[in-house]
Amino acid sequence: MVALRPKAPILRSGNRRPYITTHKYSDCIPARHAIQFPKQPSHDLGQNEAFFYLTEGGETRQIKFHDYDAIYDRPGLYEQLFYERLRCQSPEVVVSRLTGAVEHARESIQTQRVLDLGAGNGIVAQELDRVGVSRVVGLDIIPEARTAALRDRPGAYDDYLVADMTALSDKQRADLADWQLTAVTCVAALGFDDIPAPAFVAAMETIAEDGWIAFNIKTDFLRGGSGGDFADFVKLLLAEDLIELHHIERYRHRLSIDGDWLEYFVVVGRKRGALPESVRAGFA
Repeated sequence: MVALRPKAPILRSGNRRPYITTHKYSDCIPARHAIQFPKQPSHDLGQNEAFFYLTEGGETRQIKFHDYDAIYDRPGLYEQLFYERLRCQSPEVVVSRLTGAVEHARESIQTQRVLDLGAGNGIVAQELDRVGVSRVVGLDIIPEARTAALRDRPGAYDDYLVADMTALSDKQRADLADWQLTAVTCVAALGFDDIPAPAFVAAMETIAEDGWIAFNIKTDFLRGGSGGDFADFVKLLLAEDLIELHHIERYRHRLSIDGDWLEYFVVVGRKRGALPESVRAGFA
């Protein structure tokens, strides 16, 4: 196991370009990227089809918002795009609502051992660290995400696995079991088939029988819009009372590139033991 959470601060020195702190997630991120949004309105594009232009070395290329490997490969680009320009607030919202639900249940957030599914470059882990959770284990299918997390937030995770949650190796499965996880978070990665329902089901099965679940999902997906199999799974969880629901709230996820607020639900619940076999088979 790689030690990913050093206790001492990491000092940066030498002949480096100035660092900026224009957003709380931008600490120790190199200086600016030249990004530009398209001139035409994006209302006809799906949220996962939106794109921007990035100019580097005199050349301009088009990058989709969901081209995460290209975005993570450039230090600070993710933060500048989603958190500075588009004012995303989902990591803070989801973690704060999880914290409130745990404490309302008269338990301690500090004792939680969290699996951060679709971990990306570690922004959710940064929020979990702020509230003092005991352990944070990241998992993402994109190798560039792990590289970015270790580069940008080297103390955020106790461990970080690059894996397909639906096809874990025996070692990966054993590693996750060793952490004795009690909660799973998944932020801004659901409903666009970035993380399909079977992966989320597998993540739920990885945590304790009464473990906590915290995630967000676009409001349209729960109102009949096409949100893939994960939206169907969430509707089933809520309609069939398969989890003990502790909190559901509609909130502003981030701005679109046209300046409109994208609204999501944050959902916090608790497992009622293992999911019925019929449900697991239906989303296998």
